Amino acid sequence: MTSADKLKYWVGFSKIPGIGRVKISHLLEHFTTLENAWKASAGELKRAGLDSKTAATIVDLRPRISLDAEMDGLKQYKVKVLTCDSPAYPQRLKEIYDYPPVIYIRGNLLPEDECCLAVVGTRRATVYGRQVTEEIVSDLARNKITIVSGLAKGIDSVAHRAAIESGGRTIAVFACGLDVVYPAENAKLAREVMEHGALISEYPLGTRPKADNFPRRNRIMSGLSLGVLVVEAGEKSGALITANQALEQNREVFAVPGSILSPASRGTNHLIQEGAKLVRNHVDVLEELNLAIMAQQLEMKEPLPADETESLLLKQLSHESTHIDELCRNSGLAAALVSSTLTMMELKGMVKHVGGMNYALLREMKEEYQTAR
Repeated sequence: MTSADKLKYWVGFSKIPGIGRVKISHLLEHFTTLENAWKASAGELKRAGLDSKTAATIVDLRPRISLDAEMDGLKQYKVKVLTCDSPAYPQRLKEIYDYPPVIYIRGNLLPEDECCLAVVGTRRATVYGRQVTEEIVSDLARNKITIVSGLAKGIDSVAHRAAIESGGRTIAVFACGLDVVYPAENAKLAREVMEHGALISEYPLGTRPKADNFPRRNRIMSGLSLGVLVVEAGEKSGALITANQALEQNREVFAVPGSILSPASRGTNHLIQEGAKLVRNHVDVLEELNLAIMAQQLEMKEPLPADETESLLLKQLSHESTHIDELCRNSGLAAALVSSTLTMMELKGMVKHVGGMNYALLREMKEEYQTAR
């Protein structure tokens, strides 16, 4: 029997509601192969340990599922299938209690993706949240940390883009089939993620996103990762579900603090109150995960000001955005010189243009280049 012949029965059972790790284990233990289980009667399925409702569901849905058509669809979308008994199945994901028996993949999972961090947050990201996400994720990506997120609007999208733009790898976990991009406006981003990492789902092709799918999707994000970083989250944010699942899976939980007046930071501030690691920069994450050598390597690569003009501008900049007009006034430099110097500093990874002619430091610079505040 070919590998494809075996896989189609795993795919078939993934289309049956209520069939997860435990029931698959019962079926394999009783029938030895899923092909035998697929062809079994309701009575035989119950003797294997399935409840009457699940057995009836299998018998009812089985005739409506064309296994060959499912495999043809996967081939059309270039989707790979990994089963939990495959050596290529992500080892860390298999450590969680409710790991998915089957995962679908578009793109490629590489060995280095074992060193990954989930980054999540609100869909209504503030300017502060976006800026912090870009800065921390960019530095983590430069440190060869693969960024895992959910392709949602807001923090998720910023995290994926920051990883890609920094030359890193990223993984998006779907709450639907991999032939359905949700939200639809992230179709281009999904293609870019696929080129620089992978799209992953436990749901077969054709599965539409449903509210119940998202919490289950989140357990995969945290399960794949060394830890979860929450950047911004309201009091009832889905990002907090991911953080709670990470705790249940014995993963590290990190949170970026925010203003006590900001609704977008109430969830993250509460996480810190409850013991989550407070994160100011990428070094806090790497040190907590015992990856401090990476942090040291990055610090050694820290760009230094090339001349007095760059040094002067660095003293006027912080991680809060500053308008170019204010930089001109405070430095006493001509607007043309400030503009051209900022452009060069941005190319060197020292500052970032955050929109509207506002600039901010992209990373911590050495103390001698900053004024006391």
